[in-house]
Amino acid sequence: MITVSEAHRIADTETLEKLYGAPSGAAVEKEIDYLHPHYQSMIAASPFFVLASGGPDSMDVSPRGDAPGFVAVEDEKTLLIPDRRGNNRVDSMRNIVANPRVALLFLIPGIGETLRVNGRAEISTDPALLERFRVEGKLPRSVLVVRVDTVFFQCARAIFRSKLWDPARHIERSSLPSLGTIVSDITHARFDGKEYDKGLYERLKGALY
Repeated sequence: MITVSEAHRIADTETLEKLYGAPSGAAVEKEIDYLHPHYQSMIAASPFFVLASGGPDSMDVSPRGDAPGFVAVEDEKTLLIPDRRGNNRVDSMRNIVANPRVALLFLIPGIGETLRVNGRAEISTDPALLERFRVEGKLPRSVLVVRVDTVFFQCARAIFRSKLWDPARHIERSSLPSLGTIVSDITHARFDGKEYDKGLYERLKGALY
């Protein structure tokens, strides 16, 4: 276990800013408090984002995905996000009930730049709102209404460094432990991992909505 010595631990913003310097140029100018049409086009092209939230006792980051445009831009200050079927842990939702502040990071396949949105979320079960997001005859359980505070793009360095979209760097699923193996091992075989793995991805694909 690594212990960070006091001599090398940064514990205040003044020291942090001396180390990194102040942002300038596009790094500052790109941040606005509304969804500019250019930012709206990035959201419309994105089939995937991660949702960060924090409650009084926990933090959470949750993947969300669907067909491009599944996050609806209601207006330049509002996003609507259907909540589809999942594992019913509702970690993000619990946090939002206690603390509405959220952060969203949108990814677009093949594109290096990402989009960051910070705002405040509410959970709605308004029937008319749910109906807008019906897919394959199924309604979402709820819709997140996100009031936008800040929006800005993130440059492509992280994607370039990771080679995230490079097919040559894609990893075979079989090279990692199966999900059943993981849960079986961490529960000391109290969970039947082999049974869980049987037809797992077919079950998931059949229960997307």
